[in-house]
Amino acid sequence: MSQINYQPAGQFEETRFEKIHNVQFSDSQSASLEVAAEIAALIREKAANNEPCVLGLATGSSPIKVYDELVRLHREEGLSFKHVTTFNLDEYHPMTRENIQSYHYFMHEHLFDHIDIPAQQINIPDGQVKTEDLHQYCLGYEEKIQQAGGLDFQLLGIGRTGHIGFNEPGSHYNSGTRMITLDYITRVDAAPSFLGIENVPRKAITMGIATVRSAKRVVLMGWGQHKAEIIKETVEGTIDSHVPATYLQDHPNCTFVLDDEAASELTRNKSPWLVGPCTWTDSLKRKGVVWLCGLLNKSILRLTDEDYNNHGMSALLAEEGSAYDLNIKMFNVLQHTITGWPGGKPNADDSNRPERSKPSSKRVLIFSPHPDDDVISMGGTLDRLIEQGHEVHVAYQTSGNIAVSNAEALKFARTARSLYKDSDSLDTICKELDQKDDLQLDSPAVRKLKGEIRRQESYGATRFLGLHHNHIHFLDLPFYETGTIKKNKLTEADISIMKGIIDQIKPHQIYAAGDLADPHGTHQVCLEALFQSLDQLKGKEYMLDCWVWLYRGAWHEWDLHEIQMAVPMSPDQVLKKRRAIYFHQTQKDGVMFQGDDSREFWMRVEERNATTAKRYRDMGLADYAAMEAFVRYNQ
Repeated sequence: MSQINYQPAGQFEETRFEKIHNVQFSDSQSASLEVAAEIAALIREKAANNEPCVLGLATGSSPIKVYDELVRLHREEGLSFKHVTTFNLDEYHPMTRENIQSYHYFMHEHLFDHIDIPAQQINIPDGQVKTEDLHQYCLGYEEKIQQAGGLDFQLLGIGRTGHIGFNEPGSHYNSGTRMITLDYITRVDAAPSFLGIENVPRKAITMGIATVRSAKRVVLMGWGQHKAEIIKETVEGTIDSHVPATYLQDHPNCTFVLDDEAASELTRNKSPWLVGPCTWTDSLKRKGVVWLCGLLNKSILRLTDEDYNNHGMSALLAEEGSAYDLNIKMFNVLQHTITGWPGGKPNADDSNRPERSKPSSKRVLIFSPHPDDDVISMGGTLDRLIEQGHEVHVAYQTSGNIAVSNAEALKFARTARSLYKDSDSLDTICKELDQKDDLQLDSPAVRKLKGEIRRQESYGATRFLGLHHNHIHFLDLPFYETGTIKKNKLTEADISIMKGIIDQIKPHQIYAAGDLADPHGTHQVCLEALFQSLDQLKGKEYMLDCWVWLYRGAWHEWDLHEIQMAVPMSPDQVLKKRRAIYFHQTQKDGVMFQGDDSREFWMRVEERNATTAKRYRDMGLADYAAMEAFVRYNQ
């Protein structure tokens, strides 16, 4: 069987901790291309030998880029699927094929409708099978796989519970295709696509663990920071039915393909000095010292030679001379990240400050993926930049209209109709909102109303912080305007809008969301739009003096060793930031895309900012109420 030799070669042998072969890529796009290349090579090899090729396929966000590449290979390089038979892992139950949330719909939308695979060779569990017929149906699905010759290749994603397919915690090693009750966390993760957890089915049909393990080759994909903990547990932990993916440790031909974020908790990445000799770069020294302080619950200046020697860091100590010298050095490195002047302190020595002192008044452009990420993620810093006299602009990249519930929109529409009783358009909107359910698509008029609601909330929040409305920009990037969770791909129209606002402002500073953990991926697309725009603008003279700072959203914070600028907030500023967030009233009290944290955004972010400050304090540094953190992007 053809198999791509994922590079770097021998990576699995680097660490004794890992029990599943895995390879790491800088991003999910390049990783997906490699997976697609392996599948394509297998299809061609089988065709050349006049043999059928049997693929086990997955759904969800993880394989989308793989399917995109397979479609491209079919259209542009003649990859044929005429001799391919596919078996999908799972399907919700009950679920009609026509439902846009069904995996039947997903597979045809992303793959089957764009390739030459015969319809009779496509197999997806039927979400409409009657309950009394399910047992026999599942046995028939297993038999059909065997009749096809067994699975040559099984593509997998992984859920935060460790599920593969819908084999939830407690699934048996020998389980076959069956009906299963979905774990609560699985339903929470699916909730954004269904516009609320109450709409997510409670059951599903899934291939079993034994079915998956019967495949001759298994490739599991893991993307993003939110998968890092379960990836570590699966790759380095013991085999346990409570983490079904650990059963793959016994598979003779299994590879986990990971991006940097998903692999970040693996020992070789988190603490490589425990694995073997390593090159102690400046960033790794900082990471190691922060790790050691956390492990021993000590501040930096209290670490001893013995602490370093007993925890795999003797080589670092030998390089630096003594714990005393190393501690002082690392203390100063962290100390220099703290600044109350995020735009630079005028007329000050900036050699040890995170930002330049000149020009003393900077043009600042803050990109906010949704119309509240600016105040949620960096409201204190935004307040500081305004108070310190910089020319601050905020650009909201998307309308955020899909995050306004029908009930909230109806409230505003009825208020407007009470003032303008003769408005036919308001009558139509109110009637639509009265009659539609949450899963029905909004009409353009309703989407426009919801977008306007979020605009006015943004105006209110920024006005409260003292920002003039002429410095507020609504980009309404086209990729977002689908009316559904699923967004379009970035196009030149999106990039053109982004380049236009950057070229208009000619900023000395850009702030953007570097948080890739939002539930439905908008932050990631918005960040990619910025990176592409910066790449195309890098020849502009003003870009030579433009620094880019990345903040994180309501889900994760930068690790302490990564932070390059930490902006402290007083208790009064924390309250001011909270009040600014309150202006986004449609995102309070039952926000639609909550993620797995039931708290309101202001609660989450206050805890996160307080925790960052505490972590600095635990290092033996200054004691602040809260801190916002940033990492500089070197474009």
